Amino acid sequence: MSPGKKGKILIVEDEKKIADITRVYLERDGFGVAHAEDGETAIKLLKDKFDLIILDLMLPDIQGEDLCTMIRKDSEVPIIVLTAKSAEEERVKGLGLGADDYVVKPFSPRELVARVNAHLRRTKKASFSLSFNGGDLKIDVQKHEVRKKGEPLTLTPTEFKILLTLSERPEAVMTRYQLVNLVLGYDFEGYERTIDAHVKNLRQKIEDNSREPAFIKTVYGLGYKFIGRGDED
Repeated sequence: MSPGKKGKILIVEDEKKIADITRVYLERDGFGVAHAEDGETAIKLLKDKFDLIILDLMLPDIQGEDLCTMIRKDSEVPIIVLTAKSAEEERVKGLGLGADDYVVKPFSPRELVARVNAHLRRTKKASFSLSFNGGDLKIDVQKHEVRKKGEPLTLTPTEFKILLTLSERPEAVMTRYQLVNLVLGYDFEGYERTIDAHVKNLRQKIEDNSREPAFIKTVYGLGYKFIGRGDED
């Protein structure tokens, strides 16, 4: 398999027609593609490094959910779940297992390629540090470190994910439901209050005055948005 100028993608899909169409569109966009028609083949192929995995949940030998969990134990490679399961609880479950995105069959190959590119852009960006408000707040994405006025902060993994999720989308309003899916990866009763509690704790660490935030603003009735000013490179 050619690595492709834009990276290598693994398609784990037992429906040959879907796999072939997906491969054509990805290769046309500049990716190298490998295909596994079942979980066992995928496990063998995963000895090589891939930039992203497109994973069908309904495989003939191994449940896609189990394979996703196995991959997540050893790798942070982006995973896009591709499945006929369209119910909301199934989508949330897939994200909770560690998937980064969820595409329901039937799907647009062009949209899938667009999502692949979007996730790879985020992955590339994650190797850099982010700086805001004249260096007042710095986020080292790769090291999972945050500094406030040069001093290291101790954030929980959830607090770090919330901060990164919001800061990568400046001025975009993120609803509590969106934050649950992107940060926590699962749904449960009372989830909005849980997000609010995490944001409150995060603000106490990154804001000089949580009543007049410089970084995370509450958009009443909707959710939150990041208002920090990005520094020039």
